[in-house]
Amino acid sequence: MAHTEVLLVKPVEGLGGEGDQVKVRAGYARNFLLPRKIAVPLTGANRKQVESLKKRRAEREQSELTRAQELAKKLEKTSLAFAVKTGEGGRMFGAITATDIHEKITAAGVELDKRKIHLFTPVKTLGKHEVKIKLHPDVTVEVPFDVVSENPIEPAAPEEKPAEKGAGYERRGDRPDRGERTERRPRRE
Repeated sequence: MAHTEVLLVKPVEGLGGEGDQVKVRAGYARNFLLPRKIAVPLTGANRKQVESLKKRRAEREQSELTRAQELAKKLEKTSLAFAVKTGEGGRMFGAITATDIHEKITAAGVELDKRKIHLFTPVKTLGKHEVKIKLHPDVTVEVPFDVVSENPIEPAAPEEKPAEKGAGYERRGDRPDRGERTERRPRRE
């Protein structure tokens, strides 16, 4: 497999940031990185661009960090509450997902990418919960939220155990008659 070295001009998820010299497959560079102007071939003239690209990368990372810290302060001040329909015993119909949390945060006036919300399993119980929001590799915030019932909680009725299939029959011969066939039909020839 042929590989080639390129100089990244823009950050690429899972590959590197601008100013990085990376070794990639030749087809990936030729068909994806170079036509989209994400990278340039690594030549002597392009090596001189490395310093300016690294400086631009440091400025971008610093501005992203400060934006993430400001957003974290806003998120710490927000309080979220979800009113859900419940059935017997306070059991929820449905669940609270990352999409629901994203909609509440957006409604509170905070712009946030949905992919930054890390809710590993949907919330299916009433009470206080927390969701982890990763704004930056160095900035993570935990936002508390409440899930409450919008209708009064009714106590659950005691559950009856369903009879087991075939309960009371010890042997196959003890089962009631199922209308066994006694005569066979003749074959068509």
